[in-house]
Amino acid sequence: MSDTLENIKQQIAENDILLYMKGNPNQPMCGFSARAVQALMSCGERFAYVDILEHQDIRAELPKFANWPTFPQLWVKGELVGGCDIITDMFEKGELQPLVSEATKA
Repeated sequence: MSDTLENIKQQIAENDILLYMKGNPNQPMCGFSARAVQALMSCGERFAYVDILEHQDIRAELPKFANWPTFPQLWVKGELVGGCDIITDMFEKGELQPLVSEATKA
């Protein structure tokens, strides 16, 4: 198994809420990442992120590992939640807040 894949698995395992995105939460580098960050930040829970623009290896490997071709990707408790449309849809339906709140409880 590649070091990149091991790294991805470790990131997902170590972070209850993890967003793979373009840019960072303070400066998203695409509209989809910006919308995902806005929805997550509105939930009020801390989350980890990986800027895939700075990690080309992860950008190349993660879509194959996740079987999800696009970014951003939200992972909660080791499970892929989805991309921007799913994240914003869940937020608008009131489903994202309880998911991330529950994920941060010990």
